[in-house]
Amino acid sequence: MAFQSKNIFINIPVKDLNKSFKFFQELGFDFNPQFSDESTASMIISDNIFAMLMVEDRFKEFTKKEISDTTTSAEAIFCLSAENRVQVDELVNKALASGAKPYSEPQDHGFMYIWGFQDLDGHIWEIAYMDESAINQG
Repeated sequence: MAFQSKNIFINIPVKDLNKSFKFFQELGFDFNPQFSDESTASMIISDNIFAMLMVEDRFKEFTKKEISDTTTSAEAIFCLSAENRVQVDELVNKALASGAKPYSEPQDHGFMYIWGFQDLDGHIWEIAYMDESAINQG
């Protein structure tokens, strides 16, 4: 049987935890105070997906590697699904109004609509809507 995980915890280094917390809160994300403290904020993405925003010193406790310089490198692209195209636009526009930088222009592939931004620390987030009925039609 293939491995299947019940939950996903993504650890993300941030320079200023309070600013990142407020930024993602403005986008509509909730946080779990049980797993948050002065160095970590547990952002709830869905029932089983969490982003652990960690100040860089805390993040360094989990790895011997250098933290990526997001001004010149991409360590990952975090892609979240949206309910519809309007939700994609709303979330990215909120992010941009809250201090995010543009990452990409909206991309309309017919069955999929995607748009991205860079958060306050330069991490890349894409928001995507996929019309599953259009995929099934061929």
